[in-house]
Amino acid sequence: MKSILQQISEKFRAQEKEDTAAIQAEISNPATSNDRRNFLKKTALGGIALGGFMGMSLEDTLAQTTSKVSRASSPADLKITDMRYAVAFIKNEPAAKGSTSGQCAIIRIDTNQGIYGLGEVRDGADVRYALMLKSRLLGQNPCNVEQIFKSVKQFGGHGRAAGGVCGVEMALWDLCGKAYGVPAWQLLGGRYRDKVRLYADTPESTDVSEMKEKVRVRLEDQGFTWLKMDLSIRSLQNIKGATVNTGFWNAGTASQFNDPSITSYANTLHPFTQIQITDKGLEHMASVVENVRSVIGYEVPLSSDHYGHFDVNTSIRLGRAVEKYRLAWLEDMVPWFYTDQWITVTQALETPTITGEDIFLKEEFKKLVDKQAVDLIHPDLASSGGLLETKRIGDYAEEGGVAMAMHFAGTPVSFMANVHCAAATQNFLALEHHSPDVPFWESLVKTTDGRKLYEKGFAKVPDMAPGLGVELNEEVFKQHLHLADRSYFRPTPEWDEKRSHDRLWS
Repeated sequence: MKSILQQISEKFRAQEKEDTAAIQAEISNPATSNDRRNFLKKTALGGIALGGFMGMSLEDTLAQTTSKVSRASSPADLKITDMRYAVAFIKNEPAAKGSTSGQCAIIRIDTNQGIYGLGEVRDGADVRYALMLKSRLLGQNPCNVEQIFKSVKQFGGHGRAAGGVCGVEMALWDLCGKAYGVPAWQLLGGRYRDKVRLYADTPESTDVSEMKEKVRVRLEDQGFTWLKMDLSIRSLQNIKGATVNTGFWNAGTASQFNDPSITSYANTLHPFTQIQITDKGLEHMASVVENVRSVIGYEVPLSSDHYGHFDVNTSIRLGRAVEKYRLAWLEDMVPWFYTDQWITVTQALETPTITGEDIFLKEEFKKLVDKQAVDLIHPDLASSGGLLETKRIGDYAEEGGVAMAMHFAGTPVSFMANVHCAAATQNFLALEHHSPDVPFWESLVKTTDGRKLYEKGFAKVPDMAPGLGVELNEEVFKQHLHLADRSYFRPTPEWDEKRSHDRLWS
């Protein structure tokens, strides 16, 4: 029977052999430039890949490769040597062909000192958004987070297009925290709280009793203290005379998401559908909210989302129909970039309005705050710019008297990036947890200090765990790789070469 030390040693040497072969193959490739070849020879000597630890005893090797802090003893000399990835699927049902829902890519940025950082490309986004940045990172010190972010943020965009830039930023903070031996929240300036309140997304159901049971489970079994419910025109699909013009769009059954046709309901902006909700429909939708309130009472904040694609007038009518139930917010009633329309909706309603999950960088949030277009902002850290940019967004909103909730629908890696940012931002309200019904979600990672990721509706902020404070649970993660790409942190030399002039000015 092999000892645990022997098993770890064998696993380490097998991985070392694989990495060495990959690097040697690139060095031997005639297509590799001389500069790149010299870079690989120099930087790889400082890490695991070319046997930097072969002269050590087994005990020394284990200490060097598993220590949380001491293995990164020289932050000033850290250099990025590689970026690799693995794509997870975090839904209970099988991945639908062509669908990106549930797809979450993890990137790993390696260094010449054997430590690495984990980041996440936003849910539903293409991992290549991050991989194309690799050539711009190689050889840089990952602790220069802001400088690197400024050089790559031009390659981000609103929505999922920001996923690569934000995933890289997360991984850099993870690396920097490990290098200096401190949690990411400390690098952001310290924390305001030692636990982060979560709000649980609760998808809708056309069956009222089923919806009420889902809500009960969230409160009583899972312990959440803040809920969000879907409240959409899909609940009206079997009620004659509840809507106008939904038949043309097939909006009663069609999804708001994942439809590739540019002329589909999913891809038609809200002002351009001419869908309306009748008084009969509004009464039914109000009754859905009333039923949920009958289960949870009024002490628990109840947010709402996913109404459907209809215009400002119908948005206001719906908002007024549910006003007496004191919803915590009405989310994304119109697209975020229609600032003037948001002003109209916000001024017409007493229920708070909120948007922002698809906005990249602070500039567009500033417009919303400056014009008091919404009552709350709602960045998704994996789109808004990562930890530091999201904290800056929150700080700016705070100065304008606007609170911040945070949207999230990914793996525990991005979850922890959000937790650190939320801990460091004063005007924070609650962070979304989109996967409380996915049984394996929490086991995708291991916390480096032994804490639970969250409990009874709150995430524990790590006291001392460096970086993000989590590592992948390799055995579990491999069981949930996306069917479209089963690779697990394979070498990515095809992304090493930079092929453009990136400067934005002349």
